[in-house]
Amino acid sequence: MAESKTHHVVMLPWSAFGHLIPFFQLSIALAKSGIHVSFISTPKNIQRLPKPPSDLSHLLHFVEIPLPSSLDSSHLSGGEATVDIPFDKIQYLKLAWDQMQNPVKEFVSTLQPNWIICDFHPHWIVEIAKELHVKLMYYSVYSASTMVFFGPPGPLRAETSPEVLISPREWVTFPSSVAYQRNEAIAFYQGAYIENVTGLRDMDRVASIVDGANAVAFRSCYEMEGEYLNLYQELIGKPVIPIGLLPPEMSERRLVDESWSKTFEWLGAQATKSVVFVGFGSECKLSKEQVFEIAYGLELSEFPFLWALRKPSWAIHDQDSLPLGFCERTAERGKVCFGWAPQKEILAHKSIGGSLFHSGWGSIIETLMFGRTLVVLPLIVDQPLNAKALVDKGLAIEVKRNDEDGSFSRDDIAKCLREAMILEEGDKLRINTREVAKVVGDLKLQHDYMEAFVKFLRT
Repeated sequence: MAESKTHHVVMLPWSAFGHLIPFFQLSIALAKSGIHVSFISTPKNIQRLPKPPSDLSHLLHFVEIPLPSSLDSSHLSGGEATVDIPFDKIQYLKLAWDQMQNPVKEFVSTLQPNWIICDFHPHWIVEIAKELHVKLMYYSVYSASTMVFFGPPGPLRAETSPEVLISPREWVTFPSSVAYQRNEAIAFYQGAYIENVTGLRDMDRVASIVDGANAVAFRSCYEMEGEYLNLYQELIGKPVIPIGLLPPEMSERRLVDESWSKTFEWLGAQATKSVVFVGFGSECKLSKEQVFEIAYGLELSEFPFLWALRKPSWAIHDQDSLPLGFCERTAERGKVCFGWAPQKEILAHKSIGGSLFHSGWGSIIETLMFGRTLVVLPLIVDQPLNAKALVDKGLAIEVKRNDEDGSFSRDDIAKCLREAMILEEGDKLRINTREVAKVVGDLKLQHDYMEAFVKFLRT
């Protein structure tokens, strides 16, 4: 183990749980391979991460760096992750991270790690890595199909418009419908291609990191995204390494919280593959109209359902989140659970047949691992691009949305659920899902990817 003692990696994830968790999962996998990992984030974010296995405590270290006190606290109101902060204030969280480069540099300088593995946000880490002679890797929590759509650093930095984002990119050399629809393109353009309070556009950050990195890693595999992984390597001209899908090892599942025992009893009483699981995570802020339309769609579908719903900011009490009488009308066949939900354990349950969700990359991997059919209703950032890539591969049904305002109908939700769960038109989808589940759930295959990645880091 002498070699592993001298091999050290610093992790630098963005402060969003869709980023923190993939970085945490990679940290666990690397520590299991004997590599020392220092995971940098803010105190509150680190406190909210899952507890790592105790036998890895000598290899996995959490480094708390507080947000700078100089930042006007009214912008962040004590929040340290995007889930705590209104969408328009997230730019101030990026500003706070930009002001944390000195303590990060001090830590890296003292530690002298072999690698820094970073997210898209700390464009300043490129200069730090160069100055301290530390190798830099960009770990994309986005799918390879998404990163191919964004393109190499040149197009990332170029002036563009929403119109450019509504068609597949000219550098894609195989059939692909990966692109935004109009309302999605406008929303993404405003968030990523316009300079914010930091003086940068998000796409400038991504371009700097990809440009300055020695390699790019993806939570992906050739069996799922081979054509996109190969094309991305061609586009950027440097090593692109799939690290595998990091599927949860169910032998290490935590015991489900006691408060969920009645829900799992209810699930146990349902027929195999009959229940729809509905979950839109913590980052998607659904409007009242959207939540109500999903509710009416579930009601129309007549399927048993389990809905993990976080109380929206526009609702005063949990019951205000749903249409009047909805819970009473669906009490015999549905359950709405407010707050946190043990998503992996729910998806693993034999009664779950399909999932209606936002098409985030991590949730796609979990849903496919258990062979559940996917009905996708993408809402923000990379989700629309993931949805198109899944539909291209015959792995999902996408709920239609109005091109101009993004609205969707209860009838289409119900129709998509019926097709995914029982109708003959969904037969091919269900077969494809079962086939891909064998790849995602093949722990040996995924372990081999991680072994190859560790070998790359060492050599």
